[in-house]
Amino acid sequence: MADNHSKEVRSMNMSHIKSTDTKPEVIVRKYLFSKGLRYRKNDKRYPGNPDIVLPKYKVCVFINGCFWHQHSGCRYAAIPKSNQEYWIPKLQRNVERDKTNIEKLTQNGWKVSTVWECELKKDCLFDTLEKLYDSITKSN
Repeated sequence: MADNHSKEVRSMNMSHIKSTDTKPEVIVRKYLFSKGLRYRKNDKRYPGNPDIVLPKYKVCVFINGCFWHQHSGCRYAAIPKSNQEYWIPKLQRNVERDKTNIEKLTQNGWKVSTVWECELKKDCLFDTLEKLYDSITKSN
C-alpha cells in the first residue's frame, strides 16, 4: 500500500516528531524535581542516552513512546498498515536497541526503569509517578 503523502510532506511530518523534551518526559521530570530529586537529562555518556539519569541512586529512566518502542500488548503500539516493509524492521531495530542499552547499563551496575507513554494517561498518571519515585528512592 502506497504512502498517502508525498516524500516532502512525509519528511516534514517526521521532522516535527521530537526526540527530547516530549510531554511525557516533561511530566516525569517535573514530578521528580518536585519530590526533591535532581537528575541529568539525556546524558550522552550512557548507553541509549537515558531521558533521566539519577547518579545519586545509580538509576536511569527511559520514557518511551508506545509506538516508537513497541510497548508489548499496548493499543498504541500498532504497526502502520502502509509501508510495512519500512516500519516493521525500523520498529524491531528500536526494540533491539532498547534491550541492548538496558543490558549494558545493568551490567555497569545501573538500575533501569522504563515509563511508557500510556502509563502517563490521566487515569493512571499519579500511580505511575508514585511507583517510579518509590523504585528510585528505595533502590539505594
